[in-house]
Amino acid sequence: MRLLVSFAALFLSIFLLQISSGGVGPLDVLSGTVLGFTNSQIGLLGSAHFFGFFIGCWWAPRLMGSIGHSRAFAAFTASGAIGLLAHMLILDPYAWALMRVASGLCVAGCYTVVEAWLQSKVTNETRGRAMGSYRMVDMVGSLCAQMIIGFLEPAHYVSYNLLALLCCATLLPLTLSRAVEPVTPDAPRLQPLMAWTKSPLAVAGVMVAAVSSASFRMVGPLYGTEVGLRADQIAYFLSAFVLGGALAQLPVGWLADRYDRRWVLIGMSIAALPACGFTIAVSGMGTAAVMGAAFFFGLMTFPIYSISAAHAHDWAEDHERVELSAALMFFYALGAIVAPLLTSNLITLYGPGALFSFIAAAHLGLVVFGLIRMRRRASATTRAPYVWVPRTSFLVGRIFRRNHRS
Repeated sequence: MRLLVSFAALFLSIFLLQISSGGVGPLDVLSGTVLGFTNSQIGLLGSAHFFGFFIGCWWAPRLMGSIGHSRAFAAFTASGAIGLLAHMLILDPYAWALMRVASGLCVAGCYTVVEAWLQSKVTNETRGRAMGSYRMVDMVGSLCAQMIIGFLEPAHYVSYNLLALLCCATLLPLTLSRAVEPVTPDAPRLQPLMAWTKSPLAVAGVMVAAVSSASFRMVGPLYGTEVGLRADQIAYFLSAFVLGGALAQLPVGWLADRYDRRWVLIGMSIAALPACGFTIAVSGMGTAAVMGAAFFFGLMTFPIYSISAAHAHDWAEDHERVELSAALMFFYALGAIVAPLLTSNLITLYGPGALFSFIAAAHLGLVVFGLIRMRRRASATTRAPYVWVPRTSFLVGRIFRRNHRS
């Protein structure tokens, strides 16, 4: 309890930030539809978010070194609030894309500050409990963010003001905390080739995870609109995906720690194929069927990033783990930048089912590539424990360093 109380300010800030930042993506899709944006323009908004996220991951450690954790957190929060408040001032998709870059910058920067602060406080004895609580707060905040969409009117200044207020509220717990700021950590070096050298399959896995997750989160509301869901139903649609992914972590982690991770990764991708097909097949069978399909899709696709990360860490030395985590996040960000723009255009050309057809094609490619890699390389001699890794910042590798040790 004392541990949780000491982290209360950090966790509350993350909870409020998750609701604010998690709500803007679906709200932008619904608002863009109301305002007559094209599908391509709506997809651009999701890609812009991840572009800002990628910039924020690298800029945040350097900014913390210059002005300190609290001031850096305030600066990133201000960028997110400005991006939200400016939405209804300029009703233009390309202006909104710049605003979403600011939102992505805010998310990456704030998470980096909080995770650096957490890393300075946890010890080997408290690491597991602290990170379990952190993941729980992050997941509950994500679920609340999806649910709030049903109560926000699209393309209305009150809706964006509400999210901006929540974004500003994230300042209060952390900046009013009496905790002493930690020493600024060095920024991880970007070494993309490290991840490819350690495990080409892990790189392919995180990019397919980006295709699945980023496309669903950023373009999923567009799919829901196309198949006839109302705004409140789209909130449940997105929540079903997140809930399915959360429930899958424990059983999939159990499998990944006991069997060859490559077979588990290939098996999950094989299971993702009928999940995509089922989602397409039931798109016209009513709301309950669409919700069930989203839950099943999250169940099969959400853990793929963590399996891929664990497989990569099986081949890494302890001193390489932070840079390896950064390299994997780099490839995830690349996939997440491209996927929303591409899938939104596919929906325009071929209808809503094209979203899941494209995701299925990506998973099929991962299955084939995984089988090829298994013929060329034996399994790892050491195994790092499976960890449900949140895709939040490049510094998350430092927090989980203990968990990755063989």
